[in-house]
Amino acid sequence: MTKEITSKRQDNILTLLDSGEPLHISQIISGAAVKHGPVSKITINRDLDKLIRLNYIVRQGKGRAAAYCLSSHYNLVKSIDVLDYFQAEADQRKIKGRFNFDIFASLGDIFNSDEKSWLLDLNKEYQANIKKLPSALYQKELERLIIEFSWKSSQIEGNTYTLLETEALILERKRASGHKEEEATMILNHKKALDFILKNRGSFKNISLKKIEEIHSLVAGGLGISKNIRKAPVGITGTKYKPIDNQWQIKEALEKTCVLVNKEKDIFTKSIMASIMIAYIQPFEDGNKRTSRLLGNAILLAASACPLSYRNASEEEYKKAVLLFFEQNNISYYKQLFLKQYEFAVKNYFRA
Repeated sequence: MTKEITSKRQDNILTLLDSGEPLHISQIISGAAVKHGPVSKITINRDLDKLIRLNYIVRQGKGRAAAYCLSSHYNLVKSIDVLDYFQAEADQRKIKGRFNFDIFASLGDIFNSDEKSWLLDLNKEYQANIKKLPSALYQKELERLIIEFSWKSSQIEGNTYTLLETEALILERKRASGHKEEEATMILNHKKALDFILKNRGSFKNISLKKIEEIHSLVAGGLGISKNIRKAPVGITGTKYKPIDNQWQIKEALEKTCVLVNKEKDIFTKSIMASIMIAYIQPFEDGNKRTSRLLGNAILLAASACPLSYRNASEEEYKKAVLLFFEQNNISYYKQLFLKQYEFAVKNYFRA
């Protein structure tokens, strides 16, 4: 899917800088030599220049006093061993426990150039596929994706409806026995929200606080969830991360997210930014991740890109990807989830 964009020596430099202390070029040369043998200052300078261009490192000072350290952007996208990370219990993990308002400055360039090209090629494939489909078959495929998204998004939140029961509920309004009424309502709310997004898809080329609240209102309907920005703290199962607890700061974070997303040109970056930031801010008392997934799809649909169903994403995989962002402000695992789900959607829906 993507090519390696840094050499092993450049990766080693990043590892050296991950110690946290800024390093001078002489220290970097010495550290690189341990792994790769003698290496010239010219070669290391070339490596450092490339890493600066990639926005992985920053130079502090000038001349002989110059030192190098990791950028906040690199901490956003660097690869983390997820299996190793989650071996530690929630209370034992060293995390960023509070909302990081500096995150807005480091959220650009989530996808590298190879990933962007790959996504654009997939989107061309999707566009070619839907052009071949008769209108009736396109609507049938859209219906199938809506059912599968409503099922999986609800399942991630603990809903116990099966896919077949979800299909019967959406198409026939047939409630399955042995389930709580709230589970049926949760699924039908997904359908209502998607219908609203499809009816108004052009309006989601830009997002606003009002549009986010409209989606959440549909998510929350009939579930006893307040439809306004929350005024009380919320806790998140499985992590020590505590979202913002001040409604004015929540509103400020949402407005900053909207500005950031609306300035972004790349549609896939817009979608992933919006979805992860709504989950991170947790602006509502409940229904935040459902709203985030719907908003991400609204942005894709507005750009005539294929929406995600998340059908083959495991609940555990999704939750770990979100928690890694909450705790480390690292989007690498969430990005891999997005890439896999976009490929899955293009390869499995809207095909003749």
